[in-house]
Amino acid sequence: MVRLIVKSPYIRCSGGNAGGYMKYIATRENVEKYAQYIAERPGSHGLFGGDDVVDLQKAMDELKDYTGNVWTHIVSLHREDAVRYGYDYASAWKNLIRSHRNEIAEAMHISPEHFRWYAAFHNEDHHPHIHMMAWSTDPKEAYLDRSGIRTIKSALANDIFSHEMVQLYEQKSETRQELVHAARQSMRALAQEMQSGFVDFPEQETLMRQLAGQLGSVRGKHSYGYLPKDAKQLVDKIVDNMLSVKIVSDCYDRWLVLQGKVDSYYAGENEPRQRLPLSQVKEFRAIKNAVIKVADDIRLGRVTFEDDTLRQDDEPDKALEVSPAYWQLRYEIEDGESTLAERDEAITKMQMLARQDDLHAQYYLGQLYRDGGIVIPDSKLAEYYLKSAAERGMPEAQYALGKLCLSDDEEVHDAAQGIRWLEAAAERGSNDAAYLLGKLYLPKDREKTVYYFEQAARQDNPHAQYALGKIFLAEHDTERGMAYMEQAAENGSECAWLFLNRQNSLAEPQLMLAATRLLYHMGRIFQDNSLPQTVAVQHIDRKRRQKFQAKRIAHGHKPDDHEEYQGPTMVM
Repeated sequence: MVRLIVKSPYIRCSGGNAGGYMKYIATRENVEKYAQYIAERPGSHGLFGGDDVVDLQKAMDELKDYTGNVWTHIVSLHREDAVRYGYDYASAWKNLIRSHRNEIAEAMHISPEHFRWYAAFHNEDHHPHIHMMAWSTDPKEAYLDRSGIRTIKSALANDIFSHEMVQLYEQKSETRQELVHAARQSMRALAQEMQSGFVDFPEQETLMRQLAGQLGSVRGKHSYGYLPKDAKQLVDKIVDNMLSVKIVSDCYDRWLVLQGKVDSYYAGENEPRQRLPLSQVKEFRAIKNAVIKVADDIRLGRVTFEDDTLRQDDEPDKALEVSPAYWQLRYEIEDGESTLAERDEAITKMQMLARQDDLHAQYYLGQLYRDGGIVIPDSKLAEYYLKSAAERGMPEAQYALGKLCLSDDEEVHDAAQGIRWLEAAAERGSNDAAYLLGKLYLPKDREKTVYYFEQAARQDNPHAQYALGKIFLAEHDTERGMAYMEQAAENGSECAWLFLNRQNSLAEPQLMLAATRLLYHMGRIFQDNSLPQTVAVQHIDRKRRQKFQAKRIAHGHKPDDHEEYQGPTMVM
């Protein structure tokens, strides 16, 4: 059953007919008037728009001599959905349209400064709906096609049904829920595999060399929109070529299946997504600029890293001298067979254990609130628990806290503190912290870069050994560079192995590994899209969490519920 209905007819303006339609929607029976004291006046109306108070006659006058087309969108919900999600009154619709004003304008190909709109809410018994009139002050500017209507529908559905989407369609049938959940999980698994993957792709090396050469003659900004036509075509070819890598092709197919299910669920379109070349899919435009950046890295001889798979879920868990109480509670929290109530109780007890200065309970809760999965992510709580363990000298917590402070989360971002905690972890023997410090100091401070890389390399960190190999080879210190490359290969670095295996080709490591870097970027972009575009939220800030919590309480959950969160997690 279609959940949100959007119809978009239009009026060809002549003889004031658009103004007459505006008066009709503003004053007809069942229209909700925007203020009680106005509703009591003769000639009151229910028209609303970008301003808090709308003068109906002035709004009609805007269309008196207008010669372009005016679109008359009708956006409708079933009564039960309108009540359930709070869209059975005019102010909710007003806020919804205001928040998506620019998206609607873009879908209609109207510049934001030219966009004009008014709407009225009609509280009908079975299908509460709004009539929205939209046009451009430039009569020749606007047009709306099927794709634009779909964009408008998706934007509004995303907002209205966001809670239900995050909760994996819990009100739908079990069959649909299982299908969508399985598709999403398998796609995310493939995306994560891509991020840690490795590919030897000589054809891409040739194309990347060509692109790097072309970029050398391009003045100005090196982004896709500013490139000449021949360079854009080469970028597109490189992007499309990545579909010849099986894992990319498989992940793309899973994404098409998943997006098709969401389209049918919210937009009422049952047609499967067409398998276009990857360069033509708007959701994956970001990969084009990733290609350009990799080519620029090659052109400028920048030292790059093929180890971006170091993430929060790769943090070491040595768990030495852990109390039996901690192990028991952690098992109960992570046991997939436990009920939400049992997990709630276990989390509460873990918090009590942390307050009793249990180092591992503090560290674990910090990770839990940072990553989500069982609780709603809360970066301030994550910082609190990680700091409790870090201040007592736990290097794992210091490393995790350092990364959290260096993340782009505005609530906890503090670069100076991040560096300080990473240095503390490195002093206590964390080779991961030492390696990350080396990356952070490159290229600003070569001395510190090499110092921290060597500290990590002495502990057999293959990423640090490989990075040192590239640095010394770039400085023409072949003996030291090759020695580090061999150490890295012995410790499992596939990138170092590729370089050693093909060193006679005279290609630089950056060029040999261009396809691997693109594979990593593809994995990141696919993972960003594993929650489809109709719902995706990359970072849940405080206001969003409060809104989410309010909806949960409205649906009968207790304020302190630790309901399992299925949304995206913060990744550095």
